[in-house]
Amino acid sequence: MNATLMILVAGPYRSGTGDDPAKLAANVEAMNRAALDLFRAGHLAVTGEALALPLLETAGSARPGDALFEEIFHPVAERLLSRCDAVLRIGGPSEGADRMVALARAEGRSVYTRLDDVPAAGRPETRPQPGG
Repeated sequence: MNATLMILVAGPYRSGTGDDPAKLAANVEAMNRAALDLFRAGHLAVTGEALALPLLETAGSARPGDALFEEIFHPVAERLLSRCDAVLRIGGPSEGADRMVALARAEGRSVYTRLDDVPAAGRPETRPQPGG
């Protein structure tokens, strides 16, 4: 039987948005929807954005990519990943999300690329195939 996993949802935030606020918000919404699905499957899902964006606002970041963004955004996700059991990679191209996948694999954590591959809590786990 599987226990509840803490899963980092990694997907594009800035990639392909031109930093358009509506597109950024849509990317966050996509990650939040995946996190909700994971929660309903019995897991604790987290996103780096949920932690980093309020910190950026508090720190006074003026826009994505500014010095405060670079100081905080990806480092928050990397620190969060160190506490997670797995990563669910969603969406299209994203250097940051791909970095989270690479770090997770290097640390021996499970990486899922489809929600259907994530075992529900209490269901026998099937490990993802290499590269999957």
